[in-house]
Amino acid sequence: MVSIDSNNKGKIGVLIEAHFDETEFRRFNEFFPEHGYEVEYISHLWNQEQLTFQGNDLTEEVTVTVEVNNVKPTDYKGIILIGAYAMDRLRYEANPKPGQPNRSPAVEFLRQAVKAMDAKQLTIGTICHSIWLFCAAPELLKNREVTCAHNLICDVQNAGGIVMFDGDGTKIVHADGNFITGKHPDTLDEFLGVFLEVINQPQLQPVG
Repeated sequence: MVSIDSNNKGKIGVLIEAHFDETEFRRFNEFFPEHGYEVEYISHLWNQEQLTFQGNDLTEEVTVTVEVNNVKPTDYKGIILIGAYAMDRLRYEANPKPGQPNRSPAVEFLRQAVKAMDAKQLTIGTICHSIWLFCAAPELLKNREVTCAHNLICDVQNAGGIVMFDGDGTKIVHADGNFITGKHPDTLDEFLGVFLEVINQPQLQPVG
C-alpha cells in the first residue's frame, strides 16, 4: 500500500498479480499520491494473509494483503487493472464448469465494479494487456468503445468490444463514459491524465 497524502481524496484500487507491468507499477505509486490519492493493491490471496508478486522484469515486487473477495468496488474512487500478464492470471478459474461464466474472484469483482461504473459511482481503467480481464466476461465489454494494444484487437473484438482507431493504429487513450482505456505503457501519462480528470469530476462519489 502507498501512503496517502494530506489531501485525502480517496483510494485507487489496483488489481494485480505476478508478471505485472513494472513501468505502470512505479508510475502509479508516484502519480496518485502526488494528486492526493492512496494506492491500494488488491488480488486473490488463495487463503493466505498476504502474497508477494514479482513484476515482468523481476525488478519490482509488491506484497498484497487485500483479498479481492473482502472488498467492494465502491470502497474506491477508481479501479485500475494493471498491465502485462497479471490479469490473465487473475482470470484463472480453479473449478470451471461447462457452460458456466467465468467465476474467478477477480472477474466476479469486475462484474460488481462495472455495475458501479455504469451507475456513475466509479471509474475503471485498463491499459494494454489488462483488458484481458474484461475478455473473460464478454458481457461486460460488449458494445463498449475501447482502445488496446494491436495484438489484443482480436481478443477485444471477439468479446464484443468496439476498438477505436486513430490513423493507422489504435487510439492512445479513449474514454467511454467512466471507462478509460489506454493503448500501451508508452502512453501511460496520457492515460493517467484522462483517468485523473474523470475521477476528479464532482458527480463521481464513492458509495458504501
